[in-house]
Amino acid sequence: MNEIIILKVNHLDTHKLKQLVVESAGEGFRHIKRLVNDFETGANIFDKDGEALYIAYQSSDVVGVCGLNQDPYMNSKKVGRVRRLYVSKKVRRFGIGRMLMDSVITEARKHYNMLVLKTDNPIADTFYRSIGFSVNINSENDSHFLLLSSN
Repeated sequence: MNEIIILKVNHLDTHKLKQLVVESAGEGFRHIKRLVNDFETGANIFDKDGEALYIAYQSSDVVGVCGLNQDPYMNSKKVGRVRRLYVSKKVRRFGIGRMLMDSVITEARKHYNMLVLKTDNPIADTFYRSIGFSVNINSENDSHFLLLSSN
């Protein structure tokens, strides 16, 4: 497998995500199409304090994506939300999701005390728990959380 590079991007060339949009939609996921739509309309461009967007590249191909937002459901600016994690089927099981999440968690530690996310996918649940997230059964807005060192 060619080297994977994770880059924090300030501008998203949404055309480069076209293959991920098609692939994810074929798997029944809508969140990558929503990422592209939100970026194109300006609804979410990951540009607030503590926000970031990471892209995984293999050669010049985009093979994964993951974002970090301020959590819109909390009244605290100390909670970040993991958004839109997706890794192409052709490169799964090579640690790319972990690499993307490591980048998000490293960035989040600079700004937040806790990270949250929402998923109902059993495979994603197993993945998130394997990297230290706990299940949150007391929230409608998130399914998992990770406590970060206080800043």
